[in-house]
Amino acid sequence: MPKRKRSAAGSSEPPAAPGWRGLLQRQPWLPFILPLAVYMLAGSLEPTPTEPGGARIGLNIPYSYYPAMYTAKVVLTAIAVAAVLPVYAKFNWRVGWLSLAVGAVGAVVWIGLCKLQLEERLLAPLGLGNVLGLGERSAFNPFQEYGGRPAAVWSYLAVRMLGLAVLVPVVEEFFLRAFVMRYVMARNWWRVPFGEVDATAVVVGTAVPMLMHPAELFAAAVWFSMVTWLMVRTRSIGDCVAAHAVTNFLLGVYVVASGDWWLL
Repeated sequence: MPKRKRSAAGSSEPPAAPGWRGLLQRQPWLPFILPLAVYMLAGSLEPTPTEPGGARIGLNIPYSYYPAMYTAKVVLTAIAVAAVLPVYAKFNWRVGWLSLAVGAVGAVVWIGLCKLQLEERLLAPLGLGNVLGLGERSAFNPFQEYGGRPAAVWSYLAVRMLGLAVLVPVVEEFFLRAFVMRYVMARNWWRVPFGEVDATAVVVGTAVPMLMHPAELFAAAVWFSMVTWLMVRTRSIGDCVAAHAVTNFLLGVYVVASGDWWLL
C-alpha cells in the first residue's frame, strides 16, 4: 500500500495518481499554463495584413492562409483544454445573471474604448508605437477574402466565434484568475481559495491582461478590472468565463454587423 505524503503543515496528502493525472497533480501550474502556451505558440504563426505568418522564425505564411492557421490554433488549444479538463472541473462553474450583465456592459466598454484609439493618440507620440504594434489583429474579413463563397464565409465565422467566445474565455480566465492571481498571493498558491484576493493580486489581475493586449491597453485595464470585481463578488470561475464569453460573442457580432474587422 503506498505511503501517504506529509504536507508542510503536517497533514497527510494522498499520493499522486499515475500517468497524466499524476503529472497534473504534481505540477499544479501545468493545467493553467499549457492551454495558453499552445494558444500563443500557434497564434505566433498567424499572418497579419502587414507581416507573413512565422516571419520571426523564418517562415513566410501568406495572409490568405489565416483561416487555416486559426483553425489549427483552435483545434490544438481545444485538445490542450480537454487534456486538463479534470482539473478545471473541480472549480465552481455556477453562472448567475450578474455575469451576463457584466459581459454585456463589458462589450460596450471594450468596443467604445477601442474605437477611441487612446493608445495611438496618447502612447504613440511617446515613441511606444512599436509596442502597440505587437498587438496587431488579423483583421481578416471573410466577406472580402472569400467573395461569392458563402459556405466558406460562414464556416470561417463559425470557427472564429468558437475560438473567440468559447476557447479564449476558458483559457484566459483560468490562466489569469485560477493561476496568476493566486500565484502572487502565496507560496502554496493552489491552496488559496478561488476569488480571494489581496492588493497585489488585484494589480496583477489588471496589469497582466494589459501586457497581453498591448494594442487595447485602456480597454483591457477597465474590462479585466470589472471581471475581477465579479470574481470577488461571486467566487465562481463560471461567472468569469461567462462574462468573458458574452463580451467576446457580442464583439464578434458587432464586427460582422459593422465591418470593423480591425477589432478582430
